Amino acid sequence: MPAFSRFLRYFLAVGRLGSIRRAADELNVSASAIDRQILNVEADLGMPLFERLPTGLRLTAAGEIMMAAGGRWQKNMADVRAQMEDLRGLKRGHVDIAVIDALAKGHVPAAIQSIQTRYPGITIGVKVLKNDAVREAIVRGEVDMGILFEPESYRDLQVRAFVEVVLGFLTPKGHPFGDRREVRFSACDGSPVILPARPLAVCEQVEVLAGTTGIELQRRVESDNIQMIISLVQQGLGIGVLTSLDVMTEVRRGLLSFTRIVDPVLRPMTLALCTASSRTPSHAAGMVLGEIEAGFAQLAYPASLGG
Repeated sequence: MPAFSRFLRYFLAVGRLGSIRRAADELNVSASAIDRQILNVEADLGMPLFERLPTGLRLTAAGEIMMAAGGRWQKNMADVRAQMEDLRGLKRGHVDIAVIDALAKGHVPAAIQSIQTRYPGITIGVKVLKNDAVREAIVRGEVDMGILFEPESYRDLQVRAFVEVVLGFLTPKGHPFGDRREVRFSACDGSPVILPARPLAVCEQVEVLAGTTGIELQRRVESDNIQMIISLVQQGLGIGVLTSLDVMTEVRRGLLSFTRIVDPVLRPMTLALCTASSRTPSHAAGMVLGEIEAGFAQLAYPASLGG
């Protein structure tokens, strides 16, 4: 093993665990070998990578930089290995995906099942993150691709597929809204509402609607978790406000109804499948991209709700 890769392996373990002894146990090497590697690099750099504390080791500012660089190095090496497998014509490799919470059910799990059936040699890691964190993970190379709302910078991201989703009211079966396909936001005036809280991407649109209509919302509950909002609506606590994407599974199953909000100030939100502009996907990542792209239109409104 090259000296640099050995050092990074030791360093990343110590940085993650905060202890040379624990890193030695995990890696099955002597603590003195790890300590010697770290001390040699610190001497070459002329600055410490760790603070030596009575309770363990803590990364210095230089150590934080090295930790981030080490993570990128590991990812790059994984990509190199995948490309080597491509040269041998093997449908193998590992692919990391980041998605927003609304995609933890429905299309993405179904696509992963299809990928695993067709390409059993490809392993997949899925991170469920907040919208901004998905973009950051793509740009930093922590994942091969991601699905998020409203990518802020198309310079950093390459959009592979996109659909439009809309904001609406979520109600239990039997609610008067359930028979209406579209309403204005003011239709909820006088009714208890269950609203999304930051950092959910829809919060900004709800705030704009509340400001432009001037109605005084009867805020029964606010939550930053989509499933919690759905559950509270099912319990009859009030009318929920979410996107068509958030609730497509429950609406398709006939558990809840979705009524689109059509105020002129409102515009559809763009849901995009993205990769980093600066990186070429591995062969394995390309196969996963193709599988997800093939069914991406299912996430659009009204297709997402079977309309």
